[in-house]
Amino acid sequence: MWSKGEVEYDDRRMSGEMPPDAAARAADGEARLRVVMVVSEAVPFAKTGGLADVSSAFSLALAGLGHDVSLVLPRYREAADAGSPAGRVTVTVGEVAYEVGLFAASLGRDVRVTLLDCPPLYDREGLYGAGGRDHPDNPARFGLLVRAALGLGAAAPEPPSVIHAHDWQAALGPVMLSAGLPGLERLRGSASVQTIHNLAYQGVFPPDCLGALGLAEAAGVASTLAHKTGVSFLKGGIVYSDAVTTVSPGYAREIVGAEFGRGLDPSLRERGTSLTGILNGIDVDVWDPTADPHLPAPFSAGDLEGKRASKRAVIECYGLPTDEATLTRPLVGMVSRMVPQKGLDLLAEISDDLAGLDATFVVLGTGMAEYQALWQGLAARHPAQVGVHVGFDEARAHLVEGGADLFLMPSRFEPCGLNQLYSLRYGTVPVVRATGGLADTVRPFDPATGQGTGFVFTEYSAAALMASLRAALAVFGDRAAWRRIQVNGMAEDHSWDVSAREYVKVYRRAVASARRRAGGTAEQAGPGSTRFE
Repeated sequence: MWSKGEVEYDDRRMSGEMPPDAAARAADGEARLRVVMVVSEAVPFAKTGGLADVSSAFSLALAGLGHDVSLVLPRYREAADAGSPAGRVTVTVGEVAYEVGLFAASLGRDVRVTLLDCPPLYDREGLYGAGGRDHPDNPARFGLLVRAALGLGAAAPEPPSVIHAHDWQAALGPVMLSAGLPGLERLRGSASVQTIHNLAYQGVFPPDCLGALGLAEAAGVASTLAHKTGVSFLKGGIVYSDAVTTVSPGYAREIVGAEFGRGLDPSLRERGTSLTGILNGIDVDVWDPTADPHLPAPFSAGDLEGKRASKRAVIECYGLPTDEATLTRPLVGMVSRMVPQKGLDLLAEISDDLAGLDATFVVLGTGMAEYQALWQGLAARHPAQVGVHVGFDEARAHLVEGGADLFLMPSRFEPCGLNQLYSLRYGTVPVVRATGGLADTVRPFDPATGQGTGFVFTEYSAAALMASLRAALAVFGDRAAWRRIQVNGMAEDHSWDVSAREYVKVYRRAVASARRRAGGTAEQAGPGSTRFE
């Protein structure tokens, strides 16, 4: 059920009504699409990782191609000052009615944002959990997110062309659309697209949560979502969506196999060609070494002098010596969640060997206590060579990207990765494992031809990582070769523009599929009511 509260909200502002030039064509010459992004985080409103960067930058790029784009996400405690009041609605999930405040904001000039204010669910520590534990009511928290987003879409003067669900937190979107919940009739011709940002996070909950979400009686839902000892929200998004995407071609190939499929590979294989890997892009306005406010001096591929100023600033920031020897020695940076996925177990094996290298290390990140202690202990034993900051600091992350000579990403698996893309743009040479998006974006350096953008190892072992790092440090001594690698990487285009165009192709195929399923009509029937029964 959905109903407006006592305060009327601005339908045009909140629901995604097209602007007066609705008949205008998009950049590809086809009809403009109306896209609703259902996300659990987006900068600058809330962030725990790369999803927040991706959802915002991608939305802006999509709007730049001429499409009508809106985001719906929770108004968490950390976003308590975001947006301006735009009304209240009552959203019923299962048998529980939630009073939800609607707050309007925007990204740039072209992307509308609706923040859902529901203090009992969102006004708490942590987006997904606190103290190392997930919030036990996450099914209700993200069930509400999805139900409210769909309700806004159904109440719009023109229903969305596409509901785009990101990760498990939004994956009930395709499920609820398929289940034909009351009040969503006007969305029967809307396409659903599910994006997997990281298959390791599947949203697995006890089976009885479906009853609380009003899905227990929907035909086939309980058996379809069954996974391990519970039900998986992400599996629902994979099975019920019109199209599935993931964040790199390499990861798309990996997850249909048992090694990386994490038990969902049979469902992914069944999607066949409707599973597409599209490489994430980066916001080239935010990550721009020629105009980055977090750097002490600008630099570019044609003039790398300013990079030395950033290197000095990083060294000072971490309290390391600023003598000429330290400034000359290669600086290895790492900005990462401190978890096994990111190769921290490999680094633990060779931690003492790292200190024996002729290099300086700076690390930024947070995660498992044992890995935080690993780096803190290494810094305590080698205070002139290793600096660590436990936590996350956006300005410091930019500074590390700008000032480091090499960037370390020895991931066990990596759906796409963003830091290697930032590194390429900043002339910071990546040392990565050949997996997922890392294999797609970092080309091994070939001294014979001068081609390549970084150093890549294949075997997931501490020995292979150390060999690749030693190879990179050896080339660092050849200034001409090193500059060649830097320039190669800085010349590449990893902006969102290319990737957004690929998503539009997926959207158009999904829309055609959804309309065929809905009976071949190009337009959904009838204006929506303000109340769903």
